[in-house]
Amino acid sequence: MHREVVEGRRWVAEKPFTDALNFCMLLPGPEALQLAIYLGWRLHGVRGGLVAGLGFVLPAIVLLMVLAYLYAQHGSQPIVSGLLVGLKAAVIALVLQAIVRIGRRALRRPVHWVLAAAAFVALEILHVPFPLVILLAGLAGWITARPQSAKSVLREEHAVDAARESRASLPAAATSDGRTTNLSSLRVALLGGVLWALPALAVGFTLGFGSIWSRVYLFFTQAALVTFGGAYAVLGYVTSHLVADLHWLTAQQSVDGLALAETTPGPLVIVLQFMGYMTGWNQPGALTAPLSALLAGMLAAWATFLPSFVFIFLGAPYIERLSRMPKVSGALAAITAAVVGIIATLAVLLARVVLWPNGLQHAPDWIALAIGAVSWWLLERTRLPLPWVLVLAAGAGLSANVVG
Repeated sequence: MHREVVEGRRWVAEKPFTDALNFCMLLPGPEALQLAIYLGWRLHGVRGGLVAGLGFVLPAIVLLMVLAYLYAQHGSQPIVSGLLVGLKAAVIALVLQAIVRIGRRALRRPVHWVLAAAAFVALEILHVPFPLVILLAGLAGWITARPQSAKSVLREEHAVDAARESRASLPAAATSDGRTTNLSSLRVALLGGVLWALPALAVGFTLGFGSIWSRVYLFFTQAALVTFGGAYAVLGYVTSHLVADLHWLTAQQSVDGLALAETTPGPLVIVLQFMGYMTGWNQPGALTAPLSALLAGMLAAWATFLPSFVFIFLGAPYIERLSRMPKVSGALAAITAAVVGIIATLAVLLARVVLWPNGLQHAPDWIALAIGAVSWWLLERTRLPLPWVLVLAAGAGLSANVVG
């Protein structure tokens, strides 16, 4: 998006783009989607934000729904299971790569290292609730934030003045006067509440407020509000609840979903739609399995992505102001540091499911271990694009499965 929107098309200047990205990182949910919504909003108001956001996620929603159906129907077939073996091994390499890359950026101070380690221990050993870990990390960052120097404040003031002078050339939707396109923050919040409540009421009155579909909708709404750090961070939290507490799906199915989500366009948090889909498939109730799964998957997707639109339309007018607050920046830095530890818990989960499927007391799956190691090498040491790495990993898994 930066290459196309800032460098190529020159729709947005560098500073507004960076401020928007920093703001999106403060929000729960997929920051890539939120940034797309913001860019559309800045250019063409609410309509532009809707078009940009829907264009960003709809292809992934449709494609993953098809893949989920094929997985549910044919996941046990040797060809499908072989492909998934390779993809899941590659996902481990991707998660390790994410830990390293985020760690290099986030662990800049001793307190950040402490927060990362504390987040890992809290989730993996002490089983502290995920939202509480995020809250405490943000609070620690807020308290320990470094004050801005006078030179930094002066630099920010010059940047703000330059931004104000450049607004004359921006579309009306991007200026202060036209930003909300006559929709007040209150109206945006009310409309968002209505759009959330309509599916909840429709499902509740037709299938029951205590039905699996109502519970799916409420659970993924809760998950959407604590998805700081992206899909890798939230997946461990969602899996622990769906698998260990609620028993709606298996750990194997959740890892398979992450592998399939890696092959689709759009935000990786789309994996939550797959998990909702499989929940409906596993517990169809009075409906057929495909219909139950389709409904649960759509409810999970709606609950996951709707908040991003609401957050951006509410907060977009205040992005520049928030991006200059040291306390907010400190909280964001602390949360990002904690995310390193959170993603490490996901790596442990993946290792248990993919590399040691029979338990740590047994030998690892050497084929999966080899595919994961080669995938890591290709990602770190070569310039091979990610889609090709996934294709090679899937092919290796298929070949090994057929030979075996």
